[in-house]
Amino acid sequence: MIYYLFNYLDRVCDFPGAGMFNYISFRGSAAFLLSLIIALVFGKKIIRFLRRKQIGETVRHLGLAGQEEKAGTPTMGGVIIILATVVPVLLFARLDNIYLVLLLITTLWMGAIGFLDDYIKVFRKNKDGLKGRFKIVGQVGLGLLVGCVLYFSPQVTIREASPERTAVVQAVGGAESAPGEGQERFLQAEEHSTKTTIPFVKNNEFDYAYLISWLGDNYRDWVWLLFIPVVIFIITAVSNGANLTDGIDGLAAGTSAVQASVLGLFAWLSGNIIFADYLNIMYIPDVGELMVFICAFVGALIGFLWYNAYPAQVFMGDTGSLTIGGIIAVLAICVRKELLLPLISGIFLVEALSVMIQVSYFKYTKRKYGQGRRIFLMAPLHHHYQKKGLHESKIVTRFWIISVFLAVLSIVTLKIR
Repeated sequence: MIYYLFNYLDRVCDFPGAGMFNYISFRGSAAFLLSLIIALVFGKKIIRFLRRKQIGETVRHLGLAGQEEKAGTPTMGGVIIILATVVPVLLFARLDNIYLVLLLITTLWMGAIGFLDDYIKVFRKNKDGLKGRFKIVGQVGLGLLVGCVLYFSPQVTIREASPERTAVVQAVGGAESAPGEGQERFLQAEEHSTKTTIPFVKNNEFDYAYLISWLGDNYRDWVWLLFIPVVIFIITAVSNGANLTDGIDGLAAGTSAVQASVLGLFAWLSGNIIFADYLNIMYIPDVGELMVFICAFVGALIGFLWYNAYPAQVFMGDTGSLTIGGIIAVLAICVRKELLLPLISGIFLVEALSVMIQVSYFKYTKRKYGQGRRIFLMAPLHHHYQKKGLHESKIVTRFWIISVFLAVLSIVTLKIR
């Protein structure tokens, strides 16, 4: 909203300084600072409200060190993350951007599912919360909406490096032009496409349509039957992975901030025609506006981490964890980096796999030997290390370090291919 006001002042009134709001970098910085302030200032008030209303965490007795002390800690703190993300975005972003609208819908949609789950746990005194099938229905519904918009909307386009560009680069032994040189000459016109990026592969663009090319000449007319289910799977998997990761103080918020920052860098590079040309990567018109959303999101996570770091004053609950997972999944799909998610969101993946492996092995051994056996002392994986005697703050810090390592490795894929 403020963007449109200052844009008007710049065009019509030539108001001094109003032109700064035309720059994504300025609006992103402003969104980050405002979200951080909202999380820090209003977060404290929200925590007091939650404590006053006795909206506290009901802790299951799992035999973990320090578990009993967490009983009664305010939960549903994901509201802080949602509030601190949405308000700056509404103020500083261009609300006519299709990618931004999708991210706002994702935030509120997944937040509503998580809020309902937490409500049932807290007020209905049902530790299981919202039944799993209803969560899946909500996640599938969001995936269906996002997939349809990204496939059918005429505003979702890409521009990729032309064959002439590739020939020139190869002719000079892989040398690249400086930023800004020849981007109009070497980038083709915008096209509606289901292409995405495959990491560590030469000519690293992959079109989902290739998988159904056996259908005949009109195979591209049916690629939505493949693309939309892929989007649904990614959103469901990542949101559940984030939900499983939220088990100890500061783990989900800290690792998610790192992941979102990497996706923000990809959005900025892919949305800038100069850098897209320089790096010889896919240029995605209008996706750079996501930087404003991502800056607000990261600021909200860091601000929330102020209160969620050990010993936590508030838990995000499913209101926060499902929202975080949904946002990261949709961000990756929008910037065409969804196939890089196993690397970017490696922490979420490992946490989810640890649960799947544990449950599958337990059921298998119970059928075979009559008694279930376990691979890990407890799943998800962070509880395994707690059982081994590591303090949760040490576990969280090491998971953060691994997240940074995976983030850097993800960025390296821009050149190693």
